[in-house]
Amino acid sequence: MEFSHIPVLLEQTIEGLNIKENGIYVDGTAGGGGHSSEILKRLKSGRLISIDQDPDAILTLTQRFKSNENSIIIKGNFADIKELLLNRGVGRLDGVLLDIGVSSHQLDTASRGFSFHEDAPLDMRMSQSGATAADLVNSLSFEELRRIIFNYGEEKYASSIAKGIISARESGEIKTTIELAEIVKNNVPQKVRRDGHPARKTFQALRIAVNDELGVLERGLDGAFELLGSGGRLAVITFHSLEDRIVKQKMASWCTGCTCPKDFPVCVCGNKPLAKLINKKPICANETELSQNNRSRSAKLRICEKI
Repeated sequence: MEFSHIPVLLEQTIEGLNIKENGIYVDGTAGGGGHSSEILKRLKSGRLISIDQDPDAILTLTQRFKSNENSIIIKGNFADIKELLLNRGVGRLDGVLLDIGVSSHQLDTASRGFSFHEDAPLDMRMSQSGATAADLVNSLSFEELRRIIFNYGEEKYASSIAKGIISARESGEIKTTIELAEIVKNNVPQKVRRDGHPARKTFQALRIAVNDELGVLERGLDGAFELLGSGGRLAVITFHSLEDRIVKQKMASWCTGCTCPKDFPVCVCGNKPLAKLINKKPICANETELSQNNRSRSAKLRICEKI
């Protein structure tokens, strides 16, 4: 199966990783291999470990890099990056890339159930295993649904949408993307329906919940940073504010040194920064990329280097 995905912020990410030809790198969300391919081009004796949890991606990566001796492919979740690598004898990295979020392939393959534009089973599982979005929609309480939609979708009408879901499922299971999209549409004000598709935030929220995306990101960041050697770089691309906030706060915590009050004459806390920011502000797509790939419009790249 062809896993099509246009890599976002490609040039900026590769430059930011400061790749050494003999280094060891990880693409923790390899997808179709767009970023991985560019990293491999810059390696001679080094290695690239491409990780993905999606079976479709693993098939594509295996085929694409089958003749490249510098490539190692692992099926798994980047949240488990430390365990996945230590089990294979890899304990120090020169760089890690994490491109967070749903891929173009997953969005564009209707049967995966990520999109509200086409009718399909309400799935949304990146790994194609575990509980589906339909499972959550048909089993969670009103309060749990409201919390997920409000917190993960930042949806102000979360309560009315959750009530609509509870009411609709009394007549039978909610099984498809279009069914859910219509329920959302019917439970928000008319004015909201004119401002893009009203189901976008709810679908985002359920996708995050199904895949535990924020928890995965937290664990993956910690594991990746722990494995970096001195001078190693971590580059992270996010696509919405919830992800970006986590990355920003994590990197800020690693880059923070002395925390003593400013009026202390000398440092008594002894805290030393563990990293330095390569870009103080997030890197965003330029006009050329925006014109070629609409999905890059919300992308933000943050990079730090371990000291």
